[in-house]
Amino acid sequence: MHAPTVGHSNSPWRSPWVLAWIGLITVVLMVNVTFVYLAFATNPGLVNDDYYERGQHYEKTLSSRLAKDPGWSLRADIPDDLKAGEGAAILVTLVDRTGQPVTPDQVSFYAYRPSDKTRDFSAPMAAVGAGQYAARVVFPLFGAWDALIAVRQGEDEFTTGERLTVARP
Repeated sequence: MHAPTVGHSNSPWRSPWVLAWIGLITVVLMVNVTFVYLAFATNPGLVNDDYYERGQHYEKTLSSRLAKDPGWSLRADIPDDLKAGEGAAILVTLVDRTGQPVTPDQVSFYAYRPSDKTRDFSAPMAAVGAGQYAARVVFPLFGAWDALIAVRQGEDEFTTGERLTVARP
């Protein structure tokens, strides 16, 4: 009895089922290699360099923020019809617990692109009235953005965030 050879009619290499399985495994491996390549080539790098240290003190940081909370109320007026490449006015109203306007040291608007940190930007907000601050911003790309408004009083910073959708121009 002879072992089947590649060119022989009883060879398993001539069976369409064996060839189909080999082809399927090859395709799956090539897709995985492509995904691994794309994961490294398009990494936006959104991980903080000091993530471990920040996580170690998270509970203490959270409790100290709650203890320092001044009870301010911040309302952001962000237009619903944001378009890429077009300017938009962002207005923030800041009042204390009694409804009186607050005058902090600094108010800033930050825009973060979840998929590409190179497109992140910030804009200082200028006082336009008692407890009101405004900035004119232009989003360079359409899609999802994370907006953060930061109010700084002394060494303390109070923030509020919102997810925005910017339309095509």
